[in-house]
Amino acid sequence: QVQLVESGGGLVQAGGSLRLSCAASGRTFTNYAVGWFRQAPGKEREFVATINWSALSTYYADSVKGRFTISRNTAKNTVYLQMNSLKPEDTAVYYCAAVQAVMAGTLQPSSSYNYWGQGTQVTVSS
Repeated sequence: QVQLVESGGGLVQAGGSLRLSCAASGRTFTNYAVGWFRQAPGKEREFVATINWSALSTYYADSVKGRFTISRNTAKNTVYLQMNSLKPEDTAVYYCAAVQAVMAGTLQPSSSYNYWGQGTQVTVSS
């Protein structure tokens, strides 16, 4: 079992930055692909970004490409989501998810992941 805990959310003005962290415990995170998803009130959960087990492959939703960066620190068993140039439409609860997958590519569908964190709120004011 892998437990995921997100942190780093908060309230920020438009144009600002936040860095979310997804810390894993229970098992080493080495062979896991990790994704970030978000859900705004009244909307479905949507894909944001993902990184494969080796960190050699990443993939972003078009809405965040060029503004968000996903990365991982294997030694710290943590995956990060650096969010820059934040917009009010980025307001949502952000979730990290993980699945054991040693592959060259990345996984976008939420159904691909079997471990989920509890989420962290990000609010961007205009």
